[in-house]
Amino acid sequence: MRFAHQVKIGPIGFRIGSDWAAPIAALRALYSDYPAPEGGVPDFTVRLFAARSWRRFIRPSVMIGGDYVLPEAAPLPIAQGLLAAEMGMNLQMALGQRRYLLLHASVVERDGRALLMTGESGAGKSTLAALLAARGWRLMGDEFALIDPASGLVHAFPRLVSLKNAAISVVEMAVPSARFGPLLAGTPKGDIRHLVPDANAIATMDQPARPALLLFPRFGLEAAMRPVPPSEVFVRLTQASTNYVAMGERGFDALTGLVGQIPAQAIDYPDTQTAIDLVEQLWAST
Repeated sequence: MRFAHQVKIGPIGFRIGSDWAAPIAALRALYSDYPAPEGGVPDFTVRLFAARSWRRFIRPSVMIGGDYVLPEAAPLPIAQGLLAAEMGMNLQMALGQRRYLLLHASVVERDGRALLMTGESGAGKSTLAALLAARGWRLMGDEFALIDPASGLVHAFPRLVSLKNAAISVVEMAVPSARFGPLLAGTPKGDIRHLVPDANAIATMDQPARPALLLFPRFGLEAAMRPVPPSEVFVRLTQASTNYVAMGERGFDALTGLVGQIPAQAIDYPDTQTAIDLVEQLWAST
């Protein structure tokens, strides 16, 4: 690769290579406060490349590759090169991570205890994580929760927070001094803008936390909450994990340990302030 950047996020190191300078320049700017992998040896490699040499110059089209690939994945335009790099890191984790049980979840921490939020796309996980971080919670992750099968602890993976569509302006108004990436319009998921985690999230990303509460949020409904029984939690989390099956018995033990360890609640909310109030109410009683 002509251009490359290395970054360590929590316990995971990445090397991202690209046929173009622009995606690497964007990564370097947004991940400028993050360290490099220990000893310069990454855990995963991401490649952003042109399927044909002429695609580097004429209607540049970015293919996503690396240690693990999805051959049927469609390319992205070069204007969305930063998104391609982020997707490439997600892909390596989803297909290659075996040390930690992965849950598609946002994670924040307070007083050494972690709140995990998982649910379908559009549930508001990223928005809530960003807003809670602005209120003093430590952001531990937006895309993945990393559960250690041996200890049951959740390890921080504070990637850029991916804000989509209407959530962009909500967080921009709530955290006007935050560092944001460029607006990526017209992506497969609509408009996207990345939020850089605050300095505390980056400085403490080597500090794990004990899971304390699991939330299943849903946006756009009247305020409500209900406890979720362990059987339902287990099924939902198997669906939210990208490597549960691949990890075999270790994944089963980690998931059953998590389900048996912490309470789970489903919350519905019509707006973010209501969601934050519900979170604080539940957290105070945990």
